[in-house]
Amino acid sequence: MGQEEKNVYNVLKERGFVEQVSDEQKVRKMLSSPITCYIGFDPTADSFHVGSLVPIMALAHMQRFGHRVIAVLGGGTAMIGDPSGKTEMRKLMSAETIDRNAEGLRRQLERFLDFSHGKALMVNNAEWLRPLNYIEFLRDIGRHFSVNRMLAAESYRQRMETGLSFIEFNYMLLQAYDYLYLYRNYNCTLQMGGNDQWGNILAGSDLIRRVEGGDAEALTFPLLVTATGAKMGKTEKGAVWLDPSKTSPYEYYQYWINTDDRDVERFLLLFTFLPVDRVKELASLEGADIRKAKEVLAFETTKLCHGEEEARKAQEASRALFGGGGVGDEAVPTVEIQSDRFKEGIPAYILFVEAGLAKTRGQAKRLIEQGGGYINGKRLESFGYVVTVDDFSDNVLLLRAGKKKYARIKLIDS
Repeated sequence: MGQEEKNVYNVLKERGFVEQVSDEQKVRKMLSSPITCYIGFDPTADSFHVGSLVPIMALAHMQRFGHRVIAVLGGGTAMIGDPSGKTEMRKLMSAETIDRNAEGLRRQLERFLDFSHGKALMVNNAEWLRPLNYIEFLRDIGRHFSVNRMLAAESYRQRMETGLSFIEFNYMLLQAYDYLYLYRNYNCTLQMGGNDQWGNILAGSDLIRRVEGGDAEALTFPLLVTATGAKMGKTEKGAVWLDPSKTSPYEYYQYWINTDDRDVERFLLLFTFLPVDRVKELASLEGADIRKAKEVLAFETTKLCHGEEEARKAQEASRALFGGGGVGDEAVPTVEIQSDRFKEGIPAYILFVEAGLAKTRGQAKRLIEQGGGYINGKRLESFGYVVTVDDFSDNVLLLRAGKKKYARIKLIDS
């Protein structure tokens, strides 16, 4: 492998991570030897969702090429709320909630990054933002910012019509100060983030130049939508979380295996570490064979997030279900219901709602009327079909909605 090929910038660009960069030539040259870079994550929930995987994977690539990476948990900035990409002000959270969320994110990042021996660092900007003296901050930092330039930033311009609060207006200053703090204390010279952060990141680079006379660069990632135009990581049931208690490994696997054919190559490049040649080979598959590529995508992404054993279980469960296999696999989302309720029976449409395969009874009725409801592989003829203990095998019953959504019902003693 030549020196040019070893540069992580070329890898990020080839795999589709680069949307904008402050100075491509300078950034490529800078990345030819080890540097320190960072990405900020505001702990607005106690788990990441699939939409956060692009920045997480970018940090993992940086680390694999010998760079020191810093994940900044925004325990301080989350108390303000980032207006970027939002049409209304975020709900303000307590310091206790933010700190609890930060701990959940920390555990998930450890799946993707090696924090041993200082190879990666995780810091919380609450450490330096919460103790700030407001007057000193305005005098030392605020004086370097032009209100006119701030209002020209995309994140603020979009909000001017719906209303921008003064507390949010401070966000850019705080994120810029983060970059300055990391530059001073960790020699951090590259900040990365989603493309909606472009203005905030450039503000930090500019602050470092003004205050320290230093060079610090910016790189942003594309904001992903699927081929259907949906926001990445969103489903009918809501967000696809990295926390297995919110989205089970099986459901996580199913999210990826149900990828639109048009997204398979892009997602393999972004969300796995498979070599580009292997990705091109998988992406060239056509017709029914494209399912093989989706299976690789689902297995690799689930392995990264939940470990190889859980990925294997999810794969086996998926194969069994799609191959018309049995109903006993524990990896499939399972709802436990007391056996007494089935003595008189439960109408099928109600059971579909309780199993999470339909949001409302009306939706469940329509699903079954249109031929999309199955029990143990057999299509239901009527939404009013009454399910009893006789429909169970070894205290387990399998429901299916359409071609791809499954749930197990398990009997438990009353």
